[in-house]
Amino acid sequence: MLVIVAPGQGAQTPGFLEPWLADPVFESRLNWLSAVAGLDLAHYGTEADADTIRDTAIAQPLLVASSMLAALAVFPHPADAFAKVGAVAGHSVGELAAAAGTGVLTAEQAMVLVRERGKAMAAAAALTPTSMTAVLGGDRDEILAKLAEHGLTPANDNGPGQIVAAGTVAELEALAADPPAKARLIPLSVAGAFHTRHMEPAVQTLAKYATAISTHDPRTRLISNRDGHVVHDGRDVLQRLVTQVNAPVRWDLCLQTMADLEVTGILELPPAGTLTGIARRALKGVETFALKTPDQLDDARAFVDKHGSPSEIDATPTWRLLVAPIKGTFSRAAQTGREAGDHVGADEVVAKVSSLRDEVEVTAPHGGIVVEWLVEEGDPVSPGQPLVRLHPAGTPA
Repeated sequence: MLVIVAPGQGAQTPGFLEPWLADPVFESRLNWLSAVAGLDLAHYGTEADADTIRDTAIAQPLLVASSMLAALAVFPHPADAFAKVGAVAGHSVGELAAAAGTGVLTAEQAMVLVRERGKAMAAAAALTPTSMTAVLGGDRDEILAKLAEHGLTPANDNGPGQIVAAGTVAELEALAADPPAKARLIPLSVAGAFHTRHMEPAVQTLAKYATAISTHDPRTRLISNRDGHVVHDGRDVLQRLVTQVNAPVRWDLCLQTMADLEVTGILELPPAGTLTGIARRALKGVETFALKTPDQLDDARAFVDKHGSPSEIDATPTWRLLVAPIKGTFSRAAQTGREAGDHVGADEVVAKVSSLRDEVEVTAPHGGIVVEWLVEEGDPVSPGQPLVRLHPAGTPA
């Protein structure tokens, strides 16, 4: 199985888009997204220095645009992607590119959201002196206890041996003076404490824009960096994109879901390298491909062909699928029995999936009429596995 991932803020480097702009198609598409974002993305991706592109309001649109356009370069006919891509995920702001890639948002919606996200997060960061520090090594439980002791948030949990602490400058200074045992601290050059309570003003701003955005359900598995769940309702994806701004990035749980899916290949979109590096440490035996320059495109397509498999959840417009959010055991014994032909209410809980670490309800966001159940009581299910097919209410089955 192939997973495509989009990197988050901090992955950008000066000039990383320069080789891509030799392609006039890529250049024209970037010019269009620049117009939507109100930023000269070609300049920022080729000529601007590291300090300039570190600015949150610049970095975030630049990253989302580069990931979306590189995906189009790999898949010139976007619909072809759903015959190859088993799942997608994005780290922090990269989740916007993932949402656009799966069809939840249009490219223009994603660019408007990321433009306002970057501006709102920069404004929120300016209210209080805050920052972030990488905590490498050490014991995870001891690290989390030490962060809590100093009032800090584990804003990014990137897997074994890599947690990013965030909070006020004073709180981070206290951590530096009293570090967790056997851990190494690396202060990060960022503009604020992202994915913490300090970003609440940005969440409020984005929530207002989100009310005007229409969405579609993902056409392949979209792994949420809030909890590692596979999310198959477009409205839920949009809500998560808004609330992730002040919630920790649980990339460790995304990696666990990839392991549960038995992924064999991970392709990272540009500016690539960070997420494939984490994957090599956390998912032993999984092949990775860091797409950095256009001269790698033929090799990238060969990698896609090697690991690709069709999406199980590319639903047609005449019916909807409800899918398993996590790996576990399927059950609907505790719910009202809904059989073929029965009506399901909007937001009705129709089943549960249980694992050793979690129990997650499966709801029908839009309601509908049961066409058929695709699994049986007690069946083991994988993340994103289709459970039931529904017709929209009022549509004859």
